[in-house]
Order: sequence, then structure tokens, then C-alpha cells
Amino acid sequence: MHISASAPTRIDLAGGTIDIWPLYLFHAGAQTLNVAISLRAHATIDRRPDERIELVSEDTHRLVNLSADQLSHDETLPLLGRLVHRFGARGLRLTTRGESPAGAGIAGSSALNVAVCGALARFTGQDFAPEALLDIAKDVEAQVIKVPTGLQDYRPAMYGGVAAIELDAGQPRRVPLAVDYHELERRLVLCYTGEPRNSGTNNWDITKRHIDGDRHVFDCFEHIRDTAAAMREALTRGDWEATARCLVTEWDNRKRLAPGVTTPAIDSLIAGARAAGASAAKVCGAGGGGCLFCLVPPDAVPAVREALAGGGARVLDFRIETTGLHVDEQ
Repeated sequence: MHISASAPTRIDLAGGTIDIWPLYLFHAGAQTLNVAISLRAHATIDRRPDERIELVSEDTHRLVNLSADQLSHDETLPLLGRLVHRFGARGLRLTTRGESPAGAGIAGSSALNVAVCGALARFTGQDFAPEALLDIAKDVEAQVIKVPTGLQDYRPAMYGGVAAIELDAGQPRRVPLAVDYHELERRLVLCYTGEPRNSGTNNWDITKRHIDGDRHVFDCFEHIRDTAAAMREALTRGDWEATARCLVTEWDNRKRLAPGVTTPAIDSLIAGARAAGASAAKVCGAGGGGCLFCLVPPDAVPAVREALAGGGARVLDFRIETTGLHVDEQ
């Protein structure tokens, strides 16, 4: 038996961090906007002739061979081990790799998590509804990183496309957005800054401050919520100038959340991109490093790409991905 699975990463357009439970419960109308992209995470499973579990991460060059009773506490590849344990899988070789840079802030770990969950469900013959599979992915990742996870990142990986995730008490709702994918795609430039980030650390600090009653953080999230709603309207109208204005506002409010969201290197890259013609830019994910993306008039895209590369960033080629989780068995 050979099972292969893959899931896309994402660019978060607006509304990020507010998707961490329970923050969105305190901001009526909270939502996030995201677009799935073709830098996918991959997982393959091959059956072994014995009951042992072999875990291989091609990205980190780590390999471990475990018995079933070692899965839940081994720290070599803890996410993989705990997922295999959760699905009750035995006698397999699980291999993973990602197409995005490490610490990129484009939900590579969530995409990998979804791909692994899809592969393990197929391997064990368990039939999960998509949202139930996402609940497993979310909860197991929280066990591993030991802080709450956001809700938005698993859904681009599962479904693909451009969507809003509407956040309210109970199950979040994914709403596909009627956006011209071609027009959006030709206006996006994505790069890796060269500085990896730790989103769990940044987001947990912000979450704690919010729960502790920090009015500044609360107000930032109110503005982030309102900006996401305005950007959703602009995107669905195809109003790229208004979308860019929303993105500028989103980034301004996100930087106010915590001192580590931006860095001198990020500020320099964004300034260079804006000077080359970008209408707006923001860091992906929690910030502090990883990827940033720019919204750019199509005729300025070559100059912006050149400016980012000249500033030391690695420009990443991608397309908007309409296909989410894909699992194949041979």
C-alpha cells in the first residue's frame, strides 16, 4: 500500500490572530480572509512488514523508528508521532516534506498537519467529515506546541480557494468568496524574508494580554475585525484600490499588537517594495519574520519582485490553489 496526500498553504489577507480561541468570541462579527496557494505540504505512507512506526521529515532531515508505546511522548518528530498515535496506526513509514520555507508564516505546519491527517485516515480506513478531521489536526497541534492554535489555517489546506472564515460561538463557517482568481493572482507578490518566525510565541503573548484585559490589544483587534469586513467587500467588488487601502490599515494595526511583529529588515523590504510600485504589503502570519506579500498593480510586478530580491528576500512563485486536501492510494 502507498498513500500520498498533499494540502496547500495560504496567504492570510486580513483578520489573522483573532481566529485563536477564545479571542473571536469577544469581537462580534470577527472573520479572517485567506487565499490558498500552490506551495503544498506532502505526506506519504507506505506499509511496513512489522508493527513499528517509522517517521521521516525530509525538511528537517530527521528520522525515527518507534514502537507504538513510544509515539505519544517521543520529541524527535512530536507532531507526526502524536498524529499517528491519535489515529491508532501501526506498521507504517510516514514521510513528509513541504514546498514552503521553514518558518514562512504561510501555515506550512497546518497544511502538513492536514495532509498527514488525510493520509492516516485513509491508511486506517476511518471516514471523517472534513470539519471533524480539522478538529483533530487543531487539537493535536495544540498538544504539541502547548499553546492554543488559530482556526483559519486548516481550512485553506482542506478546501483551497479564496474564502472568509466567519468566527462565532460554535463551528466556524467557511464562506467561499466570489473573487476573480486571475486578477487577484496577478497582483500578488510573495517573498521569504530570510528570517523564520515563531508564531506560537508571538500569538500566545498577544492572547494572554487580551485575556488579561489589555485595552490596547482589544482595540487593535476591533480595528482588525472592521478592516477584514471592509476588505471582504472590496475584494468581492474587484476594487483593488480599496483592497490595498484595507491592507495598509490591516498592517498598521497588526504592528501595534506587539513590538516583535515587524523588524528593521521587514520594514526595509516593505519600503523598497512600496517605492517600486507596490500599493500595500504585510507580513504573513504572526510576523517577526517569515514571508511577506505585496498587493501590486500588474504593470509594477516585475519592479517589485526585483526590489524584494535586491533587498535580500527570496521571491516565491506560486498560483492560487483551487484544490485543497488531495489523497491518492496505489
